[in-house]
Amino acid sequence: MQAKNPSDSRTIMTDLVLPSETNPLNNLFGGELLARMDRAASIAARRHSRKITVTASVNHVAFNQAVPLGSVVTVEAAVSRAFKTSMEVYIDVWMEDRYNGKRSKANEAIYTFVAVDETGKPIEVPPLEPVTDLEKERFAAALRRKQLSLVLAKKMKPSEATELRALFMESGK
Repeated sequence: MQAKNPSDSRTIMTDLVLPSETNPLNNLFGGELLARMDRAASIAARRHSRKITVTASVNHVAFNQAVPLGSVVTVEAAVSRAFKTSMEVYIDVWMEDRYNGKRSKANEAIYTFVAVDETGKPIEVPPLEPVTDLEKERFAAALRRKQLSLVLAKKMKPSEATELRALFMESGK
């Protein structure tokens, strides 16, 4: 399989925050934002793999800024690293100020998707070749995040987590 560029999977979804999607403080419900992020990430994973993809985990979500009623929200998702059958998808959420049009980063998340066949069995995905500095940074960090998840789930021995060990060995110098 030929390696793909992360921009090949990039998905951008823009929408307006409506009254039925807000909490009593007139901010976007967290669950509504999670659903939007899941949809964008799913499309990015499918574009990369050209396979059916399913959400395997939500690894990280940061609700850094409330998103008020009437805001224009843009969810950007791209595969940050492809493993054998899984893909890490990094999601950035941008909010456009409804009064001055200024754009700011409101939230971010990291999801993991698995490519599957028609029976739900995991299947291989193409590798990813990062191009930009940000893509390279996210690509490298994805392996550390995966190793940490595997160690915490007791599916990998800490001594086998070479990327994590290297990170801590370097920082200890």
